[in-house]
Amino acid sequence: MTLKKSNILITGGTGSFGSKFIEMTLNKFKPNRLVVFSRDEIKQWELKNKYSNFKNLEFIIGDIRDVSSISNALSGIDFVIHAAATKIVPTAESNPVECIKTNINGAINLINAARYNNIKKLVALSTDKACNPINLYGATKLASDKLFVASNFDNIKNQTLFSVVRYGNVMESRGSIIPYFQNLSSTGIFPITDKRMTRFIISLEDAVKLVWKTFDLMLGGEIFVKKLPSVKVTDIAKAINPKCKIKIIGIRPGEKIHEEMISESDSIHTYEFDDFFKILTADHKKFPKKLFSKGKKVEYNFKYTSDSNKYWWDHKKLKKNIS
Repeated sequence: MTLKKSNILITGGTGSFGSKFIEMTLNKFKPNRLVVFSRDEIKQWELKNKYSNFKNLEFIIGDIRDVSSISNALSGIDFVIHAAATKIVPTAESNPVECIKTNINGAINLINAARYNNIKKLVALSTDKACNPINLYGATKLASDKLFVASNFDNIKNQTLFSVVRYGNVMESRGSIIPYFQNLSSTGIFPITDKRMTRFIISLEDAVKLVWKTFDLMLGGEIFVKKLPSVKVTDIAKAINPKCKIKIIGIRPGEKIHEEMISESDSIHTYEFDDFFKILTADHKKFPKKLFSKGKKVEYNFKYTSDSNKYWWDHKKLKKNIS
């Protein structure tokens, strides 16, 4: 397996995904070094104490906005997971410049630093909000996705391969709807913006496994889109506490009723595999046929949206998985 006995760095490694990635990767692959790069010293301190027995786990305080900071941290690293982002939609809407600095400028800094340090492979985490974005967070992540993909095909000669993984709402992540509703359960009221609202859903464990799989399969330039179940937001409420009343509060700025991961426009360059899709660049046929040779080309008007999905979890399935 690609990551076994290697030197790995994860940006934003103290977040929900990063914490789970550390736990699973230390036990699964026993890397020579697993470096956590973030600017949150308190969370780093907590993780350092939690995993004090792991001498291969290292922590670096730094910021992807600072190219020298991230470049120094990448010295001697083989593989990078890019999880650092400004990702709360209302926060990005009210602090647009800060969001751009982290999500776009930070991506540029990381690409340059990865090339300078001859990183073998880099996987960047994306979001369903990057598909046909209507909020700034989604727009910055779309720009970030395109930066990473394009870096495989420009004229700069370098060994680093860049790919992207895109998935939906993470069940256990801080700030997501499930922990939010769990905290509100005792109040007897769940605020929901629209009863029609649907979302893609994934567990932290499956998100980590998707990244592992991407490192094994990637050739550079792909956006891997995990096949996921869809859920109704009202079913999430019912799964957590069916006795709670629902209060409709209206759609917030930058919010969609249904999420997308692959648009009709993307379908021209999308291939389907057993448990994921690959979105390729418009000129992908100039590059190795391995990128798409084992996949099935989707139909021209195909789109992958949370309301038209074939795979659903009802409140009973949700309750089982939440517990």
